Parts: sequence; C-alpha cells; structure tokens
Amino acid sequence: MTTPATNAAAGSARFERTVPPEAAGRRLDVWLAAALPGFSRARIQALMHEGRVTRDGLPARPSDTAKAGQTFVVQVPPPAPAIPQAEARALDIVYEDADIVVIDKPAGLVVHPAPGHAAGTLVNALLHHCDDLAGIGGVERPGIVHRLDKDTTGLLVVAKHDAAMAGLVQAFQTGGVRKEYLAIVHGAPPHVSGTVTTLIGRDPTNRKRMAVVREHGKQATTHYRVAERFAQAALVEARIETGRTHQIRVHLAHLGAPIADDALYGGSRRDRNLPLRPDRPMLHAARLAFAHPITGQPLAFERPMHADMRAVLTALRETAKEKAEGAKAKG
Repeated sequence: MTTPATNAAAGSARFERTVPPEAAGRRLDVWLAAALPGFSRARIQALMHEGRVTRDGLPARPSDTAKAGQTFVVQVPPPAPAIPQAEARALDIVYEDADIVVIDKPAGLVVHPAPGHAAGTLVNALLHHCDDLAGIGGVERPGIVHRLDKDTTGLLVVAKHDAAMAGLVQAFQTGGVRKEYLAIVHGAPPHVSGTVTTLIGRDPTNRKRMAVVREHGKQATTHYRVAERFAQAALVEARIETGRTHQIRVHLAHLGAPIADDALYGGSRRDRNLPLRPDRPMLHAARLAFAHPITGQPLAFERPMHADMRAVLTALRETAKEKAEGAKAKG
C-alpha cells in the first residue's frame, strides 16, 4: 500500500492499492471503497466508469473480483470549481447587522453546495440576500462557520465578511459558542441528565454514518437532560461542546434513544410506536449564544420548535393525558 502522490497545483491525486490475501474474492468496488477512506462506493464506481481505475494499464470494472497481489491505480481528478449562484429565497432572519446574520433554518434546506445539491442551498439564498457575501471563507461556502443537517431545523449564524468569519471561527474553536438542541427520541437516555464523551469517527461498515469508535476518531462531548418522558418516547435537551458530524444523533443512539425518524441511526424503525409519525428526524437547534465577533457584545437567541415537531410532541402529550385519565377512571 502506497502513499498517494498529489499534484497540489492541480488538486489531483494518484493512489495505488494492492489486494491483500484476506480481501481476495471481494467485489472490486467494495474493496477499493474500504481501502480508500473518504471515498464512497458510488465515487469509486464513478471513477471506474471514467476509466480512472486501472490494473496494468487496463481499466477495471466495479463488478470485477479482487485477487490477492493485484495492484490497482486510482487517478482522482481535481474537483471542478463550484461557484454558487445567488437565488431568491425567503429566509427567516432572526438577527442581522453589518457583520453577521442569524437565521432559523427550515427542514429540507441544505446549508452549502455539495454533490447532488449544487443549487437551492442556504448559501445560494444568502448570496442573494447579502450582495457582498461571495468569497467570504472560500467561494464554495461563503460565510458558513457551522452547519445543520438538511432536515435539522433551527438557529445558524453566518459571517458577512472576513473579520467576522475569523472571529466566529475562533469562538467555535475555543468553546465560545453555546449550542442547545431539542430532540424527540424513542425510549429515553439511561439517566434524567448526564454527559456523554466519546470518540466519533466514520462507521467502518457504512460510510454515510458516523459512529462511536475506540480509536481514530475525534473527541465529542454532549450534555443532555430529559425534559419530558412518555411511555415510549422522550423530549431531550442537548448541549454540545464540540461540533462533530451528526454528533447529537450518534450520541443519543449510543445511549439507546435514537431520534425519531432518523433512519440513518435506527430511529425510523420504531416510529410506528408514536401517535403521530414524523417525516424527518426530530431535531431542532433551539438556542444559540456567543459574543459578537466584532463588538464583543454577548448575543443569545432562541427559537421554538417548528410546526411539524410541535405536532409530534403535542400528540405524545395528548396520548399520555388520555392514558392517565383512563387509568384514573378505572381506579
């Protein structure tokens, strides 16, 4: 196994991987995806279809069988520059001044352009809303300091110029930002309140997931409190000290309380137990506090759960009330 040779100017890379005996017999695209961390199976297949995966100069196919001792060369082209375009889209502006803008993100809105989401993102909307935002923090993610998953709702702050970007980045890196979430989960964490500290890294069996790992991960800390408990679900408040990918989703699932309708972490399999089934993971960024990156003024914002999440919580409360009244009548 060799270290990749990278052309820094062009951004391209060349990888060589030799099939070990224990991998013999595996489908080639599956083995290469495992042998090249950071590359999904779909990405490997795309490179193969482009003729960029070869053995002895001949192109390899996804369905080929890996044989011990074979060496494959993977040529990764430089990424095409993504220059997002401004798009008119209504934004729920919670706060705005010359330096920053805080929005309440709706469900279904991707934060920044990515493969499969070149348009229709928050960045596209911000470029229309803020005339001079382009280029801040890099053209692909102008002004974006942190993000929320596509179907997570709630508060998010964006920088409007380089100085504000630098100040916010420092605040996030030094723990100067307080982020609190609300989640409707199946079951409940083992205690009324507590703290979870683990390493979080890519799930070795599913590259789309993150997981609690024993090594080669990044430390993540989540504080939680059970705000309301129902027969088969709970409303949980969570505060994160770190901002790892899918952190709250991973930690709550790790505690045996996956977020409702979170298919990636096991929540959707139990949605039939809810009186009203959700159609997205029930997670909301409810509170955000930090010092203004330019003036130093303390800022704090709070936003209630969106209507779909409130409806699920209301159904849980009404069901619990009906059961309590029925038990009382029988007694």
